[in-house]
Amino acid sequence: MAETIAILGGTGDLGTGLAIRWAKAGHKIIIGSRTLEKAQNAVANLHKISPETPADAMENADAAAAGEIVVLTVPAEHQLSTLDGVKGSLSGKILIDVTVPLVPPKVGTVQLPPEGSAGKRAQDMLGEEVMVVTAFQNIAAHLLQEDVEIECDVLVAGNKKAARDKVIMLATQAGMTAYHAGPIENSAAAEALTSILIQINRRHDISHSGIKIVGQADH
Repeated sequence: MAETIAILGGTGDLGTGLAIRWAKAGHKIIIGSRTLEKAQNAVANLHKISPETPADAMENADAAAAGEIVVLTVPAEHQLSTLDGVKGSLSGKILIDVTVPLVPPKVGTVQLPPEGSAGKRAQDMLGEEVMVVTAFQNIAAHLLQEDVEIECDVLVAGNKKAARDKVIMLATQAGMTAYHAGPIENSAAAEALTSILIQINRRHDISHSGIKIVGQADH
């Protein structure tokens, strides 16, 4: 079933890549930003990369209201301020939070927030009326914009299994393999892993290291 997916902070590589892949799967895409002008510029840049990808531009609050599913792809320092501006439009919806708490300049060092993870921080702020699900933290963003196979698997954490099921389906439609990773507290593992992957990339001259779940029985 086609969904209307609002990507807040869709001006970056990750939001652009997800927009391209989900649009190909038949979903309606809205790109949200702090101002309408920034959102329009993001859509223009999206069309330079993928002219065939339709997307509407809106301010974040309007995008969150219009989206059936809302995706947050902003830097960690803007996570709470962005959510504060849209939380009134998120009740009863799934929020896919892709936030990774990287703290420059030591982005290769794990530095999780006091709440335990960025995902838990978002769930605590928004309350149980919003189904926060975390995913895609370990994906090389630039690869999403290309017609290539994504080798890195996706860990999906959230308190509601039905919400995780939905995000796993969306990941599959975007060409990735995703797995249930348990409640929102477990988002800490995927978020911390990003810093480890950064270190692996640096020390072993790898452009986009990732994770793979092994041990699944052949069918």
